[in-house]
Amino acid sequence: MEKSKAKRRRILEEEERLNRYFNDLYRVIPELPTIYAPRMKIYPLALESVKLITVDRYEDARGCFSDHWHEEKFKDITGDYTFKQDSYVISHRGVIRGLHYQLPPHQQGKLVRCIAGSIQDFVVDIRKSSPTFGHWLQVRLDATVRHQDMLWIPPGFAHGYAVLGNRADVLYKMTEVHTPEYERTLLWNDEDLDIPWEKIKHPILSDKDKQGIPLKEAEVFD
Repeated sequence: MEKSKAKRRRILEEEERLNRYFNDLYRVIPELPTIYAPRMKIYPLALESVKLITVDRYEDARGCFSDHWHEEKFKDITGDYTFKQDSYVISHRGVIRGLHYQLPPHQQGKLVRCIAGSIQDFVVDIRKSSPTFGHWLQVRLDATVRHQDMLWIPPGFAHGYAVLGNRADVLYKMTEVHTPEYERTLLWNDEDLDIPWEKIKHPILSDKDKQGIPLKEAEVFD
């Protein structure tokens, strides 16, 4: 009986400690050590409005915890967009996905995070009015590192990635639902883009991605 009471007391104490932690988690209190108040850093990248977001991960003997989405924290990054769909994708060694986008009025902004494994992620500017039209950038998203990276890709860009390793799990938040009739695919190995994909001898692609369109022939944004 005493052991049962002691066990119950420990459970209640742990629940109380966790409640205090979660109450403090979203407050900006400089006095708190970083381990109790995960911070977020934003890095503008070479293409306008595309941003790398780094979130600290809280770790202890049980595992780890980090933010994936927090409306107030992300408002200054993503603007007034409302996210309408979350998607979870598992890809195996040798897989290349992309380069995907949707045209207006169903254009998509994407918040991309690799939650297992790692990926070589590419973003292509497909806005004709942009000084960087046809330019691309690459970012490695790696779930194995202490600081978790996410990539914010606003509408007006094509997106794709290659799996690095045996498997990669990717989580998307999107500002528009998947609308197949407005979806388009740039050719992943377009010679004009000359994207340096990871050296994969026999890439695994969907039929849709194999039939992608070169940028010079594609429907793009004004």
